[in-house]
Amino acid sequence: MSFTRAAVKLGMSASALSHAMRALEDRLGIRLLARTTRKVSTTEAGERLLRTLRPAFEDISAELTALSELRDKPAGTVRITTFKHAATSILCPMLPGFLETYPDIRIEITTDEGLTDIISSRYDAGIRFGEKVAKDMIAVRISSEVRWATVGSPAYFAHHPIPKTPQDLAEHCCINYRFITSGSLYPWEFERDGRSFQVRVDGSLIFNDSDLILAAALAGQGIGYLLEDHQIVELVAEGQLIQVLAEWCPIVPGYYLYHPNRRQIPPALAALIDVLRIQSDNEQH
Repeated sequence: MSFTRAAVKLGMSASALSHAMRALEDRLGIRLLARTTRKVSTTEAGERLLRTLRPAFEDISAELTALSELRDKPAGTVRITTFKHAATSILCPMLPGFLETYPDIRIEITTDEGLTDIISSRYDAGIRFGEKVAKDMIAVRISSEVRWATVGSPAYFAHHPIPKTPQDLAEHCCINYRFITSGSLYPWEFERDGRSFQVRVDGSLIFNDSDLILAAALAGQGIGYLLEDHQIVELVAEGQLIQVLAEWCPIVPGYYLYHPNRRQIPPALAALIDVLRIQSDNEQH
């Protein structure tokens, strides 16, 4: 915790903020902050007070943001956490038109493979696959179903046989993905006749970025396992990639934008949801 950073955010001096906190502690007759020469942290009482007041502060913030409805157009910042694939395939294509329509809205996108707590991290919304969304959130579907794709280049398959089953991947050089959060390798998921299973693959390359996996696959360095998008479809159609095991690759529920259950949705977020919902409806029809 830093008085200096908090003071800057509040538009006041650090000394004035410190004085205000001491006055509150004197009024309550209990210490809320533990101060040392190196840092400031909340006491047990301070942490309890923060947990109690946070929902009220968030409601106040949402109501103040809603006042922007009095403007001609919605304004403000929308902070979103999502997967990289959703950012590139869902959000980025719609941003130019959206920002042209709503020039007073600012969009901040953070890509993260983990399931971020959007409330504690102060995000306005998150985008994840449907089965990953917490039950206490309001969720809006913003994409059709997404299929996994197992792909390699013609150069790679010129020297290696086409795998007929996922078990055949044991004889291939596969390009692995390592989770940043857990440090584990992502097991490739397949399904057949209603049965889902995972295959641990091996190879000379491991990345924590899907773009690098795609680049390596295009360069003939091995087989990659990626979420299918327009780029993958085009590369397969152009013959730059060969899709294999298509009948084994699972289809996962589409992406959902989710946000806390509040009485008032910030107008900027509401505008974004409307555009994403229209984009999704157009794709499905």
